[in-house]
Amino acid sequence: MTETQMIIFGVSFIFVMTTAGAALIYFFKEGLSPKLNTIFLGFAAGIMIAASIWSLLIPAIDQSEFLGNFAFVPAALGFLLGGLFLYGIDKIVPHFHSETKQEEGMKTKLSKSTKLFLAMAIHNIPEGLAVGFAFGVALVTQDATRAAAFTSALGLAIGIGLQNFPEGAAVSLPMAEELGSRNKAFGYGAFSGILEPIAAVIGIILATSLTTILPWFLAFAAGAMIYVVVEELIPDSHVSEHPHLGTWAVMVGFVIMMILDVALG
Repeated sequence: MTETQMIIFGVSFIFVMTTAGAALIYFFKEGLSPKLNTIFLGFAAGIMIAASIWSLLIPAIDQSEFLGNFAFVPAALGFLLGGLFLYGIDKIVPHFHSETKQEEGMKTKLSKSTKLFLAMAIHNIPEGLAVGFAFGVALVTQDATRAAAFTSALGLAIGIGLQNFPEGAAVSLPMAEELGSRNKAFGYGAFSGILEPIAAVIGIILATSLTTILPWFLAFAAGAMIYVVVEELIPDSHVSEHPHLGTWAVMVGFVIMMILDVALG
């Protein structure tokens, strides 16, 4: 597979898997059971945690080795900035959490369906950026590690895509209940998936244009994803109601992403 093919496949895969997950609304008439919801969202959380560490934070530190003992600075500050950015989005963008029936963001007259869509978008954008930044790093790598950088970026895209499937289902199914229409819920889910490749392309452009701050970009994406995991995925999965099930789902997701990164990277 050529470098261009890897990029096209990786960027497309994250969209396709989100759409495929949303399509599960046609197969679950009664929606997801609480236990299956816990497994789906816990699995997604585990993958995102591992991806943040292995595919984003560690490379950010590695690329800052020229700072010596202060190589942690871009990773640490970029990570916090990513979380702060998502916190700001939470406070500004109006959205609705179907699991907790909670509205966040600025008060507006937007419909509930629009707010549900915006909640999905907040999940998807940082994931797309993470994939884009990873491929951007590969594109600017000129030494013998270039091939490994591309396979690592592809591994990240596959991991994000895998977690998009259960995540798309876990979000779209409650949306179908709120909207009273499976077709509308699927449409919203598929459309939210389009945001990921768009964010990935933006990430590639930023990473290849502003190479001096690449470690900051990588850490920023990691911080944004961890914020989503802690703020949204784990609470929405109701891990507290099925603690062992949720814990193992997170751990399995983490291990799968770790294996992908080490095996391909």
